[in-house]
Amino acid sequence: MKYLVHFSRIFVGILFIISGLIKLNDPIGFSYKLDEYFGPTVFNIPFLLPFTLALALFVVILEVVLGIMLLVGFKPKFTVWSLLLLIVFFTFLTFYSAYFNVVKDCGCFGDALKLTPWESFTKDIVLLVFILILFFGRKHINTLFNEKFATITSIIALFASCFLGYYVINHLPVIDFRAYAVGKNIQKGMEFPDGAQKSEYEMIFVYKVNGVNKEFGEKDLMNLPQGATFVERKDKLIKEGYVPPIHDFSLEKDGSDYTTEILNEEKMIFFVLYNLEKSNIEALTSLEVFHQKAKAKGYKVIALSASDEKTIAKVKQANKFSFGFYFCDGTTLKTIERSNPSIVVLKKGTIVQKVHYNDIDSVNL
Repeated sequence: MKYLVHFSRIFVGILFIISGLIKLNDPIGFSYKLDEYFGPTVFNIPFLLPFTLALALFVVILEVVLGIMLLVGFKPKFTVWSLLLLIVFFTFLTFYSAYFNVVKDCGCFGDALKLTPWESFTKDIVLLVFILILFFGRKHINTLFNEKFATITSIIALFASCFLGYYVINHLPVIDFRAYAVGKNIQKGMEFPDGAQKSEYEMIFVYKVNGVNKEFGEKDLMNLPQGATFVERKDKLIKEGYVPPIHDFSLEKDGSDYTTEILNEEKMIFFVLYNLEKSNIEALTSLEVFHQKAKAKGYKVIALSASDEKTIAKVKQANKFSFGFYFCDGTTLKTIERSNPSIVVLKKGTIVQKVHYNDIDSVNL
């Protein structure tokens, strides 16, 4: 039991630290996952939505600190109880996601490692087993070196985690695991390799029969009940094939698609403003000045937003913007960049530089 506890202690501690640090590198991305869980399609807890970033920070810092506390043996009873409660909570979330197929990726390892809902649930079950071993064998968890070392290490871990969280929120993730990282080419990210398996779908037709909606397959259409009224058609995924890293990027303006034209520009700058109503007001005032500097250097500058035309017109007038706005999906824009607004520099579709609005003066023109 002693050796089993020691192995479990190392395994659980390291895994919690790695998982926590990956999410702490990008807490805003993890908060988007919490938005999904608290949204109307899952648990429908709207009053928690304004606090998702704070909750995301709390959870990921707790993961890192508990992992370190376990390794150094600081307050083992409190640590093991906290780990047990945390893993039970995570296991419930991943099971719910997998069973009801509501959240496709739990975000356990951020964008660094994508897990299916059932893979996430399996991972949590394995962790639960090892944490139960720690729980029942916690008398074998001894302090590493001495109590003073364990205390100081745990306190340093707490403050270092808080600092990292503060830094990445006010700047950008230290490591970018997304498909839009610096050096990535958007056109190549959208390519579908020759011979790659395509996703298979089944068409499901919904008809209202005697006041009740019923689903029918293609083969059933020949024998529809009399008086059935068509409601909608749904595409049911049968087998998922290859999905390009970038599969939802498009730029539209006035009903026309300008994606190819813009991505072929030699010197291009995007202002990413996925939601103008939530954009930092002070940062917005600096965009036009930066636009004029970039324009003088030969750059074409545009803004990408998912906001409606009325909101765009209002913000353009208030800030005297002279650059054009193009529509892009809001989820895509949140994936490209975490700050709102942010600046992305491209050369023929290849991302050269990305900065938070707090670092706009550091953009290399």
